[in-house]
Amino acid sequence: MTGTAYSAYVLGLADDALIYSHRLGEWLTWAPQLEEDMALANVSLDLIGQARALLTHVGSLDGTGRSEDDLAYLRDERDFRNVHLVEQRRGDFAQEMARMLWFSAYQKALYAALAGSADEQLRAIAAKAHKEVRYHHDHAAQWVVRLGDGTQESHAKMQAALTWVAPYVDELFDDSAPGVAEALAAGVGVLPSSLRAAVSADVEAVVAEATLTMPAVPKWRARGGRDGVHSEPMGYLLAEMQHLPRSVPGARW
Repeated sequence: MTGTAYSAYVLGLADDALIYSHRLGEWLTWAPQLEEDMALANVSLDLIGQARALLTHVGSLDGTGRSEDDLAYLRDERDFRNVHLVEQRRGDFAQEMARMLWFSAYQKALYAALAGSADEQLRAIAAKAHKEVRYHHDHAAQWVVRLGDGTQESHAKMQAALTWVAPYVDELFDDSAPGVAEALAAGVGVLPSSLRAAVSADVEAVVAEATLTMPAVPKWRARGGRDGVHSEPMGYLLAEMQHLPRSVPGARW
């Protein structure tokens, strides 16, 4: 089954993983302890693996035959379909754990649902990825509880982090994203909004255990990432990520 409309759905999933893997890679040498450097690097590598598999699949679905490297390094900002959540700059550690908690809870529900996809390749990718993101979710949840139920300062920072991430959450569940309707019609994808209840309940349970409270509904929310409209940090991220392949086209190690 091919077609650019269908591939747009898969591309969004791929770009989420690719861009967040880059952000997590920035934590190397900046995490609060050496073991955490290694943990975040491993999460980043898992996401890179997901992105590689999904991008390769996109290249076959859209009929262009583009490779994972072509799609990662040779597209311009407006051609990326990731949500704003994953492209935001690295903040403090509490913010990263709040972001990872929401994103991993979303991916966990997403990949579980894609186990029933009519696309055999996507189904196989989802099965492997689901095992990985369960670990990502457990790791983030443990830190949110540890910080929320820790000192007065760590509690305050974790609560502030939940407020910081709140405006970026809704975009994960946007049903109007390109390719969603076509993927649903083909029995390939899952309606994003159908994941909201399970993901929210998952996060709320962790927040409650951490003696924290869910933030108020934000007055502003991010939108447009799935349509290629991104926030300021995205351009800087791509400039760094794509610098070598664009400076030396066709370079090989």
